[in-house]
Amino acid sequence: MLDINEYQAIHEKASHFDYNIAYNTYPCTIPLDFESVPLHWHEDVEFIYIKKGQGIIIIDGDECAVTAGDIAFIIPGTVHGIFQYKDESMEYENILFDGKIFSSQGDDFFDTFLLPFFSNGVEVPHIFKKGVAGYESIKKYLDSNDNISSHREGAWGLAIKGNLYLLLFDLVTLYEKKVDSSNRKNIDKLKPVIKYVELHYSEPMTVAEMAGRAGFSESHFMRFFKETFGVSFITYLNDYRLSMAARLLLATEDNVLDISQQVGFDNLSHFNRSFKKKYDKTPREYRK
Repeated sequence: MLDINEYQAIHEKASHFDYNIAYNTYPCTIPLDFESVPLHWHEDVEFIYIKKGQGIIIIDGDECAVTAGDIAFIIPGTVHGIFQYKDESMEYENILFDGKIFSSQGDDFFDTFLLPFFSNGVEVPHIFKKGVAGYESIKKYLDSNDNISSHREGAWGLAIKGNLYLLLFDLVTLYEKKVDSSNRKNIDKLKPVIKYVELHYSEPMTVAEMAGRAGFSESHFMRFFKETFGVSFITYLNDYRLSMAARLLLATEDNVLDISQQVGFDNLSHFNRSFKKKYDKTPREYRK
């Protein structure tokens, strides 16, 4: 089972890649490993390859239903999260690599062809399903890399990098249309807020404080956040805290009061009501 702290850490630093190759695959299951992966962002390129079941992936505010065989493509800096669909489970591979593995001195391939992808300057689908242009190519090369990674024979790192070159070549060939990046720029304004919640969810915070971090007035921040992510900031914050509480209930023996305080609730009754509303179980029932 992948520890949730490891899962979160790999999204922050390339130093978590193994064998000096900035490419790793992490098998995960929701809700067996953890109930959800809250909204977050990082500087790695990511594929989320659904192996079994179904779930929900939110990418830059778009809620996408995914099922076995689907592949999500997450470019660096994209705000995204992974969630359970109803009572369904979902097995998936979390595949991450540093786009700079293609960058080398005297080689303009990265700047010329890939940087537009990784800066959202090219219109590429968030979710690749069977029948979508590029799906078969992505599936072929990711499956090949799975096989290479499981055996790690010879110059296996070179083979993985070669497959990624071919995969991205196909995507560049298919999706060269430039797009208006104004929506991405607007979402970028909320990234400091998402990151702050991720790091400080256990601490008191107000809408006014978060509006200041985004450079908005309080009223504009509340409206813009809900338009972008479909929920109010307070709802998002409470949901994030409850997700962290659910993980602590399963991973520790701390009592419910301590856990509620660790995730930022200052009122146990409010925590219990909110938890029951989200999970249809009390914290004690959830732990059993």
